[in-house]
Amino acid sequence: MSTIRVEIVSAEGHIFSGEANMVFAPARGGDVGIAPRHAPMLADLRPGELRVDVVDGEEKFFYITGGILEVQPHLVTVLADTALRGEQLDEDAAKAAKEAAEAAVSAAGDKRSLEHARMQLVEAAARYSAVQKLKGKK
Repeated sequence: MSTIRVEIVSAEGHIFSGEANMVFAPARGGDVGIAPRHAPMLADLRPGELRVDVVDGEEKFFYITGGILEVQPHLVTVLADTALRGEQLDEDAAKAAKEAAEAAVSAAGDKRSLEHARMQLVEAAARYSAVQKLKGKK
């Protein structure tokens, strides 16, 4: 079976590098699955869960806050704004951030504040959802 090389980097540094059978990413237009020899493409990424099915059968989970996905036939590059490995996600912190963002949306007084609060809520909700999936609660 052929594989595809995966590189995940963020502003904080190099996150992951390895061979995979499949990559699943949260693109702005909807989730995408990338297999070896996929057609070249570029996509904006939204906050959400990035999953890499590595060659040994293990799944690697990452949470990203957005970024760019570049796909070549034998290489997937994720340039993430921020990326966390699945084991770095804290359920209590994610829940608290989601609740704080919901409160900020409710308390927003003007259009600009509301837009900012909604962006925070989208990110916080995606992080909380990723934690729930990793913990097997969803």
